[in-house]
Amino acid sequence: MFAKKPTRSGIIGGLLAFVGMSAVAAVLIAAAVTPAIAVTGVTTNSALGVFDELPAYLKINDLAEKSSMYAKREDGSEVLLASFYAQNRITVPLEEISPFVVDAAIATEDPRFYEHGGVDLIGTARAIISNATGGDVQGGSSISQQYVKNILVMRAEEIADPDARKAAYYAATQTTIERKLKEMKLAISIESKYTKDEILNGYLNIASFGGRVYGIESASEYYFGVKAKDLTLAQAASLIATVNNPNNLRIDVPENVEYNEQRRNYVLGRMLAEGKITNKEYKAAVAEPVTPVITPSSTGCQTAGGAAFFCDYVTWIIKNDPAFGATEDERWSAFQRGGWKIMTTLDVELQAASETAIYERVPKIVPEGDIAGASVSVQVGTGRVLAMAQSKDYSADPEVVASGANYTSVNYNTDSKYGSSTGFPVGSTYKIFTLIEWLKQGHGLNEVVSGKVKDWKMSEFKNSCEPTGGPNWRPVNYAGAFDSTTTVMNALKNSYNLNFITMASKMDLCNIRKVAEAFGVHRADQKTLKSNPSTIIGTEEIAPLAMAVATAGIANDGKTCTAIAIDEIIDYKGKKITPPKSKCTQSVTPAVARTTAYAMENVHSAGGTAARADVGDGIPWIAKTGTSDNAEQNWIMGSTSKVATVVWLGNVSGHVALSNVDFTNGRQYNTKQDIYRDIMTVANRQFGGDPFGAPDPNLVKGKSVSVPAIQGLTKEQAQALIESVGLTFTDGGEMDSELPLNTVAKSEPASGEPTAVGGEVKVYFSNHTLVAGPPSTVGMTAALARSTLVAAGWTVSPTVELPVPTPTELCPVPLPPAPTPAPTPSASPTLCPVVPNPITNKEDRIVTVQSPVGGFVKPTTPIVISVPG
Repeated sequence: MFAKKPTRSGIIGGLLAFVGMSAVAAVLIAAAVTPAIAVTGVTTNSALGVFDELPAYLKINDLAEKSSMYAKREDGSEVLLASFYAQNRITVPLEEISPFVVDAAIATEDPRFYEHGGVDLIGTARAIISNATGGDVQGGSSISQQYVKNILVMRAEEIADPDARKAAYYAATQTTIERKLKEMKLAISIESKYTKDEILNGYLNIASFGGRVYGIESASEYYFGVKAKDLTLAQAASLIATVNNPNNLRIDVPENVEYNEQRRNYVLGRMLAEGKITNKEYKAAVAEPVTPVITPSSTGCQTAGGAAFFCDYVTWIIKNDPAFGATEDERWSAFQRGGWKIMTTLDVELQAASETAIYERVPKIVPEGDIAGASVSVQVGTGRVLAMAQSKDYSADPEVVASGANYTSVNYNTDSKYGSSTGFPVGSTYKIFTLIEWLKQGHGLNEVVSGKVKDWKMSEFKNSCEPTGGPNWRPVNYAGAFDSTTTVMNALKNSYNLNFITMASKMDLCNIRKVAEAFGVHRADQKTLKSNPSTIIGTEEIAPLAMAVATAGIANDGKTCTAIAIDEIIDYKGKKITPPKSKCTQSVTPAVARTTAYAMENVHSAGGTAARADVGDGIPWIAKTGTSDNAEQNWIMGSTSKVATVVWLGNVSGHVALSNVDFTNGRQYNTKQDIYRDIMTVANRQFGGDPFGAPDPNLVKGKSVSVPAIQGLTKEQAQALIESVGLTFTDGGEMDSELPLNTVAKSEPASGEPTAVGGEVKVYFSNHTLVAGPPSTVGMTAALARSTLVAAGWTVSPTVELPVPTPTELCPVPLPPAPTPAPTPSASPTLCPVVPNPITNKEDRIVTVQSPVGGFVKPTTPIVISVPG
């Protein structure tokens, strides 16, 4: 705060410095006459080698400006999410700065500013004499010289390499005669290039006001809560006082206020001495206490509230994308200093709905373990991330994170490269990729697939990506070990594991992995997706955002669009900076995608695993749920034709079964669906939704095969033949048949009929109880017929008399002819004659009908013979 008392050695050093400085006397004199002569004269003077390799003039670069991130409401209005800066600065023109500031700066720092050519000869000479008895070279710098120093410091701070940055900063700030001479030369050079007002304006915008506050506008807002143009005389003097020793005179530190007031009053005294203010104004200002109104500027993602994790995701996009610079340090420096206005893709209303849905159902701290929830929504067809929420509070400060389990800096929605998460096992949601490969191979939804519990040998799986080995595997369905043999459509609806493992065994596991990759799915730890058999039921650790992108791709007729979070970037000059664009790729044919969507619509129908999540507004949607081993992770992913949303609940670390955790509204399988429903209720209201395209009938039906000829085969033979053509054998039990005992009597469908691959063939086996039926006795007398049949071993029922037909039944009367002239008396209609049965003994009548005749019947079947009555 206060100057040290000079020592004897300091005085001697100061005198030597004075002698050394005499070498620049010619430069100073020339500068007073014309800056151009001074520059030329110095660069040709070999005694002043300190000017070697300096530029002819110092080009004033753009100042570091804070960047801000925004989102839009539905009505188009903008909402500030957060601001970022290496230097908290808002550049303003001279006309937007209070005249008190201008007068204070000139009166205190450089009273002859408008008169000299960059170096104040009188002020510098006085400083030399003063320093001759004080030690260091200091003071006497004109505003132009101070501006040069600030520019060089700013350039040093922009250097990405730490060592180079440190060296440049030292070169710009070291208190030596050599640096002073360089500073003078560059000050003269900028005076030849820029006007006095441009230099003054630049100085007031670049100056440090303590901490990370730079420039008069940011200083005014931070220290007094007003714009620079609205500063009072006392406030302006207090801020100009700070420039003298920013970190020791900043008034956001209470113990500095007294020293700032002392320096402020000195500034006011200089203003009075230079005639900038009246004595009355001076006294009034000096009487005012220094009263800070500290107004912190929004900085960092922690100021974005529930959208902090989305904000963090945007910052990682900037750090990672080469479009913003060659290295991460360069990219981040450009962002913090570039004065960017970033319009993000975030939808304010949908974000609010997502936050509410998560916060109301998932506590920030779950007593049972390190458990959390997250959701992310993506616009179909564009990849724009519309909402991103999670159940924890965000902080990038390790000390804050360590202070409570409600804090985290990890974004659970993204991966290690964009938020430090390594993802979570996705459970049965991954089955979608097996289904898609199934359809790509020409199989269908209505094909029946075995879901029998069995020990799988690794040799039963094909995998062209990686070796598949190890012990036998005995997977079960989520609810336990039971036979789930059924259609693919029903297996998806109920999320049966065993059926999908059977499907995968008929294909190349590598191709299933490639399908997932085609939809943008990748491991969150950046390692390559695995393709071993267990991945079929979701053991891979993936981020929710990747699954949301994939779901949107299915809803978009198979065209997957990479995620983007930035719509537009404009720097403080109004120049547009091109942000990363979404890249859309046709992952599968529209026919396969539409058929997949058709199957996924069935998942939320009555009895489906996602039925509870239905919004109920009639907008079509697709879905798939998933639960990992031991119910440690729980998922639901779904989409309309406009918006895809994924909800995850699970263990961040540890292995707690979520089935043992009571969330606010119940168990995890209800909680995830309630969250999804609430989010999509708002999404549907804002974005709507259209019907999905019709599925491919061939892919619904799938491959077909004819039922083989199996009649007369044994059970073992029939089962082997049916399964060899890809059909499913089912034992229908015994039936009456003339065929040998326990051989196939018939099947449903019958031999030769086409049916879907995997379809069920119910097979019935002979009990060998039928024999060939009796011969016909029609035409014999009833007595003869009876004796004949009895002799052959048949049981004959009593003879049945058939009704005697009426004449009209025997010979119907023709329809009356059309009217004609009156008939002659001899004309009359002819009726069929009645033939009476002259035989009165029933046993002597001729047999008209016998039942049964031929075929195969049981030996005990009674034979009925009939005669006319």
